[in-house]
Amino acid sequence: MSLMSNLDVMKEADAFPYPDKEPEAYQAITDTLYTLEWKDGQPLGYMLASVVEQLLAVPEAVRGPVTVDKVRRTVHAFEQATEAERSARVASLMDYWREHETFATLRGWRDELWPVYGSDNATVLYSAERSGTGLLGVMRYGVHMTGYVRDAAAPHGLRILVARRAASKSTYPGMLDNSVAGGLMTGEDPFECIVREADEEADLPEALMRERARFVGTVTYVHITDERTGGEAGQIYPEMQWVYDIELPAGFAPTPKDGEVAGFYLWTVDEVKEQLARGRFKPNCGLVVVDFFLRHGILTPQNEPDYDEIMRRLHRKLPFPGPHQVAAGSSTAA
Repeated sequence: MSLMSNLDVMKEADAFPYPDKEPEAYQAITDTLYTLEWKDGQPLGYMLASVVEQLLAVPEAVRGPVTVDKVRRTVHAFEQATEAERSARVASLMDYWREHETFATLRGWRDELWPVYGSDNATVLYSAERSGTGLLGVMRYGVHMTGYVRDAAAPHGLRILVARRAASKSTYPGMLDNSVAGGLMTGEDPFECIVREADEEADLPEALMRERARFVGTVTYVHITDERTGGEAGQIYPEMQWVYDIELPAGFAPTPKDGEVAGFYLWTVDEVKEQLARGRFKPNCGLVVVDFFLRHGILTPQNEPDYDEIMRRLHRKLPFPGPHQVAAGSSTAA
């Protein structure tokens, strides 16, 4: 296997073709997808044709009214009067698909509800089971944090805390991960989410997190799933991550706590670069590592020939509504 460049790492995470740079590939993939729309015509997500087919096969008493325009390739669904009614209808659909084993991706059921936003980027239209959001092709939100320690003897003066995902994980088992990461549930504050995840995954004390964790920006991209997600390949994952850094005290040793992490490594920048180039990181975690390198001056326009394209792919403009469309600095981190 040939080594991956930093741009290759970005393209693995941000895999959906760009219409201006890859018009033929963009046309080819969009011709196969349906756009899930809201009442006002606002796009909410990209659905696979196979999912739309299965949606129509579900009894209307379960899924509610669904309108599919095969010419415009649009889908209207879950348009009941209230958020509670809409969320209940989505839950009924996901439960039906899970019970009938319609999609392998629902075997990774998480009992976590993720939000789908409306045109004002703030109103939650409905919530959906985390493992089923890819079936709807809607926005997915999460938090990722990179921990590091100062080390004057190491290249670039620091070492980076890298996690290895447990072999039992339903998605990307055994791959490398950021120090702490997790999905953002409906109504959850990003900073409170990273504090919770840091405790659950690495036994990082809350007091240490509130003192040292820093919000450093957001990343947006559109991933296309493969077999490593444990479900149907080809699902469209438009995603936004709130990104955090934390400088850890020298000698601090995180401890896997909830079974989702097999172990931690405190690697030099060169060691992390090697693992990145070998494709050992979960795709969106590799993207966050590249973002860390850029923000800390490890990658620069002078030493990275693909700097401009990498920056573009870190902050992709997305057609779907949500908090990524408003000020990127919205976080309650200290």
